[in-house]
Amino acid sequence: MYHRQRQGSAGNFFGILKRLSFSNCYSNGYNNLHSYWITGFVDAEGCFNIRIIEKKRLKLGWEVQLCFIISLHKKDIALLEQSFLGVGNITKQGKDSVQFRVTSVKDLRVIINHFDKYPLITQKFADYQLFKQVVDMVNRKEHLTEEGLRKIIAIKASNNNGLTKTLKAAFPNISPVPRLKVTGQRIPDPHWIAGFVYGEGCFYVVIKNCSTNISGFQAQLKFQITQHIRDEELLISLVDYFGCGQYFISKGRDWGDFTLTKFSDITVKILPFFDKYPLQGVKSLDYADFKRVSELMKAKAHLTSEGLEQIRIIKSGMNKGR
Repeated sequence: MYHRQRQGSAGNFFGILKRLSFSNCYSNGYNNLHSYWITGFVDAEGCFNIRIIEKKRLKLGWEVQLCFIISLHKKDIALLEQSFLGVGNITKQGKDSVQFRVTSVKDLRVIINHFDKYPLITQKFADYQLFKQVVDMVNRKEHLTEEGLRKIIAIKASNNNGLTKTLKAAFPNISPVPRLKVTGQRIPDPHWIAGFVYGEGCFYVVIKNCSTNISGFQAQLKFQITQHIRDEELLISLVDYFGCGQYFISKGRDWGDFTLTKFSDITVKILPFFDKYPLQGVKSLDYADFKRVSELMKAKAHLTSEGLEQIRIIKSGMNKGR
């Protein structure tokens, strides 16, 4: 996950997954949270983790641990603290981070039921499929047999970051299972974008030198979504989806950006989209400030010293400055 400026609260999260069979939308403290919003958010922020830990007291000497994780900045803890959280728990991780974790096989079925119905579309879908295989194997107690353990290790070798040095040394002849390559991604629902942008999107106000303006400065709006280059096909598809913007690969880096700076595209396409499919929590406040600046620019206030100063003040309270 890249370019983190994670802020805000999406309200009552995986507790509402308990009600999956009743509706596509769930009422929470902030807004109606759509099922595809959840999927988009997890495509940005979630992790399906398979851990194999040495435990000499066990018959096979190894323990399989499964965990669905969402790691957030502490500013986002309201996302996890809403009532009716039916599964998982919240833990503090270091000075500025919190984690939502689901570890019991029974509770992981809630997670799996959701993503089977509302599938992930990034390369994370491949990690999910591997993770789901192991959950099913643990349900069948296969992890308690040597054959099953070795099969799970082969699955883990293709999941996320692969095997640790300890596991490679202990199981030197393991061949990773084939990993699904996710291609041809298409946005399944506009709510998916709202959830994904909550995690990976950012609304910027840029003020830069400009000799042609009387004030000596120019204000510019910038909307950006960042993701690892393995999902560049997905980000490129956003250009067609919105009918504007460009995709750039960061030079010397392993991520790319869908970027949009043209003022008319922002006001005609991006603002109406997020007005209809709202963001949540503090990220929605950044969006509101972004929109305020667009209104000032539309009124040509950015061409005056007073208007530019107002924009500076708004900018100073956005994103990391909030």
